[in-house]
Amino acid sequence: MTYGPEGAVRPDIDAVRSEALGCTKCRLAEGRTQVVWADGNLDANLLFIGEGPGFHEDKHGLPFVGAAGQLLDRLLGEIGLDRSQAAIVNVVKCRPPGNRDPLPDEIEACRPYLEAQLAHMQPDVIVTLGNFATQFILDQRIGITRARGRRYDRRGATVIPTFHPAAALRGGRFGGTNPIDAIRADLQEVKKALEEAVRARQGEGANAVGTEDHGEQLGLF
Repeated sequence: MTYGPEGAVRPDIDAVRSEALGCTKCRLAEGRTQVVWADGNLDANLLFIGEGPGFHEDKHGLPFVGAAGQLLDRLLGEIGLDRSQAAIVNVVKCRPPGNRDPLPDEIEACRPYLEAQLAHMQPDVIVTLGNFATQFILDQRIGITRARGRRYDRRGATVIPTFHPAAALRGGRFGGTNPIDAIRADLQEVKKALEEAVRARQGEGANAVGTEDHGEQLGLF
């Protein structure tokens, strides 16, 4: 049996998706066009988590397809990645009316779907985009300005919080920091963390081979 973060059993992700697409657990179901499940590769080692769908996402059924998504794609390209090498999801899967913040009970109603995505992926690196995703994964009340610029260990992954691309597009500075420059810097940390995870797996593989070889040699005498 395979286990995900926090010991969760790895779910049948297709069955969870089917359930999510018809979900009516909270008020957000009343105003949505469709559920926005995920984009990219849910078998990748890198997961981006945003807040919730906006107007364009609600229409297309995919996360980050508007201007914020275009910015994210461009910044990903700068570190040699695209959506085929990562998954992109949101804390809530339905658009809050008027793009307001999701409410606590809406986040809790949607929690099983994001938990299932986490348990299925078991990613090496999680990038939280903005306050809501960061607070969900870190399980603490912390603002993104204070949280970003650091790595956290949660759910068996390296968590790297950064600004939401939509906030970056609005301009201004956060804590004296240009948000686009901050996202760029944070994505460089993402690249390093992914490379470290690859090296760690290669090291584990080499150790396993060495152990096996040692056992065979002992068996010859």
